[in-house]
Amino acid sequence: MIRVLAVIAALCPFAALAEDTTSTTTANMRALDKVSGQTWDFDISSGQSASLGNLTLFSKECRYPTDDPSSNAYVYLSIQDERDGGELFRGWMVAASPALNAFDHARYDVWLLSCALPE
Repeated sequence: MIRVLAVIAALCPFAALAEDTTSTTTANMRALDKVSGQTWDFDISSGQSASLGNLTLFSKECRYPTDDPSSNAYVYLSIQDERDGGELFRGWMVAASPALNAFDHARYDVWLLSCALPE
């Protein structure tokens, strides 16, 4: 019991370090075709989809740090295979650390570049 309380007490200061973020409607993405070596830059608006070969990418939300928009961004993304409708990926992708929660596919790599800043 004491160990549990010690862990909770140690983690409490980190809640105060939570970063203020701003949501935006568009994620700037990049994809790589591992077979041809071709890359594409494309945008996905929140609630919209984009096609990449037999994959469909859906964006729910893109966020960036309010005090430093160019430092980092993250997007909540879902990727489905059009052939069988199966979901291949669902989660947050982080621009500064693409390998943190990477999309693992035999042919395509997909990662977030940034969130589009409001004008």
